[in-house]
Amino acid sequence: MARFEILDSNAAPLGAGPAAGDMLFELGMMYSVGRDVPIDLVAAHKWFNLAAMKGNADAIRLRREVANQMSDVEIATAQRAARDWLRGNQEAAAPAMAA
Repeated sequence: MARFEILDSNAAPLGAGPAAGDMLFELGMMYSVGRDVPIDLVAAHKWFNLAAMKGNADAIRLRREVANQMSDVEIATAQRAARDWLRGNQEAAAPAMAA
């Protein structure tokens, strides 16, 4: 299953503003409904989780809905992927949050 990730921190808005949460939310939507990519609930949960951390209220609700369709192992995988993404983008996020 192909996964398209934002690996370049310049391509992802990592600031504390609502735009960052909105972009991450859109990635969650893309994977949850299969918009331009195959449906991937693990990836959807990951992006909704990250969007929820940025304050997107819709992401919180949809993360819960997606989780209801996933196994415990899949949820753990998605949570680990979100942590890994945060760790990999921590250096890029720090200056944006300080501004």
